[in-house]
Amino acid sequence: MTPVISIDPKVRVTDGQPEKGELSRVIRRAKTGDQDAIHWLYVQYADNVYGYARSILRDEHEAEDIRQQVFARLMTSIARYEERSVPFSAWLLRCTHNMAIDHLRRRRPILCEEARAVDERCEDRGRELSEALTAALAELPEIQRDVIVLRHVAGYSPSEIAEALGKSEDSIHGLHHRGRRALKQALTRMDAVPVTA
Repeated sequence: MTPVISIDPKVRVTDGQPEKGELSRVIRRAKTGDQDAIHWLYVQYADNVYGYARSILRDEHEAEDIRQQVFARLMTSIARYEERSVPFSAWLLRCTHNMAIDHLRRRRPILCEEARAVDERCEDRGRELSEALTAALAELPEIQRDVIVLRHVAGYSPSEIAEALGKSEDSIHGLHHRGRRALKQALTRMDAVPVTA
């Protein structure tokens, strides 16, 4: 719940929102540069601005930056706000939306032809590696292939694989070790060894 901070003991707040006449009085005072009025607007609307920015940006820290920018800009732009055209909260959220969208545009990389060519080469290499992995798996004895696939694709634990294949856990560890070694040798021969960072 938003704390009630009154810039004037006569400001009446109903359900966490100032009554229309009271909000108009606070806005008029903020337009004159009254810091208490601007602080009151911040306390009243900061959570809404943050929540809306976060819903657009999907990042808490960036949403906090936008909230600060919105209220920093509010000090100079509130003079342009006219109550008859749109409610203050909607106007403030429209400002938030515009700033958040501008922020997204600045952070989104713009692809040029060179970047697209790199992406195509990466896709081609990815396809080659996938084909090499399929061929390397096909070279393994069936039981080693089953252990490798169950462990690394299906995500089974060694004990689960042992139960599924009717083998001891020790034999699964041995099959897994030998299968990985053979798979690495086959991928090396095909020039398809994964690169590790």
